[in-house]
Amino acid sequence: MGKLEGKVAVITGGSSGMALASAKLFVEEGAYVFITGRRQETLDEAVRQIGRNVTGVRGDAASLDDLDRLFETVKREKGKIDILYASAGTGEALPLGEITEQHFDTTFNLNVRGTLFTVQKALPLFNDGGSIFMTGSVAAIKGFPGYSVYAASKATLHAFARGWLNELKTRNIRVNVLHPGPIATPMQDQVLTPEAKQMFESLIPRGTMGRPEEIATAALFLASEASSFVNGMELCVDGGFSAI
Repeated sequence: MGKLEGKVAVITGGSSGMALASAKLFVEEGAYVFITGRRQETLDEAVRQIGRNVTGVRGDAASLDDLDRLFETVKREKGKIDILYASAGTGEALPLGEITEQHFDTTFNLNVRGTLFTVQKALPLFNDGGSIFMTGSVAAIKGFPGYSVYAASKATLHAFARGWLNELKTRNIRVNVLHPGPIATPMQDQVLTPEAKQMFESLIPRGTMGRPEEIATAALFLASEASSFVNGMELCVDGGFSAI
């Protein structure tokens, strides 16, 4: 029997990278998974790769209408949620002095507002004893030039987790934050220059980026009963990046 046998999981931003690797692993461990993504072609390919026990729902986690459609689909097909992995997010480097209103709004609308309403809209379907966790970033606990807005948006998630677990304690729903370090993903290719990649790799003790599958195993831990006594925590999965 898998670690998630019979569970229903929702993973936003699950059409690529770390979240896709997690969706694949969750299905291997017995879960039925709903994934979201903004581009239909990418979402369809992710569903094809996962292969079974998966529903893809096109949508933007920053759109409340899209979130409503996601959870209406979950309600219609499965009627419950045991695991919510709020992973949809965005990040772009802009130094202080060049930050625009659009940059701030785009970052906070998805990373903060989108995460808040993803969790809130999921709650009516949530089983007691379930697990909620969110994708943060080690940028929230280390200072990197150009990433202050992104870091602030991710730091907000721990404040959410601490407040929500207290509000949800009578239902025994755990809330945690998963902080990945630098991970080799398609999004990383879009936002980091080769020089920036080299700089980040130089700060990782083993000298190489993390792999999406290494985040997926940590996500499985937070999703499963293996983490039953882990609540309100920031779990850094970064190869020691944030420790030195």
